[in-house]
Amino acid sequence: MGLPIARNLARAGLGVAAWNRTRALAEPLAADGVVVADDLAPAVRSRDALLTMLSDGDAVSAVAATALPSAADGALWIQASTLGVQDTERCQALADRHGVVFVDAPVTGTKGPAEQGELTVLASGPDEALDRCAPVFEAIGRRTVRAGPAGAGTRLKLVTNAWLVALVEGAAETLALAEGLGVDPRLFLQTVAGGPLDLPYLQQKGTMMIERSFPAQFALRLAAKDAALVVDAGRRGGRHLPVAEAIAGRLAQAAAEHGDEDMAATFLLSASEAATH
Repeated sequence: MGLPIARNLARAGLGVAAWNRTRALAEPLAADGVVVADDLAPAVRSRDALLTMLSDGDAVSAVAATALPSAADGALWIQASTLGVQDTERCQALADRHGVVFVDAPVTGTKGPAEQGELTVLASGPDEALDRCAPVFEAIGRRTVRAGPAGAGTRLKLVTNAWLVALVEGAAETLALAEGLGVDPRLFLQTVAGGPLDLPYLQQKGTMMIERSFPAQFALRLAAKDAALVVDAGRRGGRHLPVAEAIAGRLAQAAAEHGDEDMAATFLLSASEAATH
């Protein structure tokens, strides 16, 4: 996700420096005029804004602990990774400690929308800071939802992800059932196509499941992490979410074997069980 985001920022005419924990992964950005940095601290000096897109809260906190002491006073920190409530609060505390303005702005969309600059940005933070972020959001997304004070973007992302993982796991079990009953699963997709039960995401992920081809748009291991964050958020919000808990367990189980494949590969778990019970 970070690679196409940085590329789209540069193509929008913004001056961009990129740093990755594995430098070779950022090297392709040099062709787009991005400065690929060897060291993180010098890369953030004199920058108006910092944007983090990393795998989890520990990674974000570790990178921020190195970057923020070198950031200019009043610089924006646009935190675009998907984190839990507690990790986002930890980021806010880090930003306050270093005199940086925290903008909590996770995104919805996978690899394709990121490459096309068509993410949806769930932006939260001070209104003045969000106004300053507008050129960044316009470069990476097709629309921006202003969710409220910092932290509201993360909470909205967790709500959205609750629906996302339920949809994918539901599709996996539906298509596994079709195969188990001797029904061509393509007939199910055709039956709902264009009607009130249809969704583009169902068609996309369902086709991957039927073809058993899972090039990663959103890695299963990250989907499992996000599902666990949904369950944790439910507990913090005083809500019991038994379906979300079951889905988190299923995704974690499937990720143990297929973690680097697309999240649609959770289907393989249901398909395997259908064949053996």
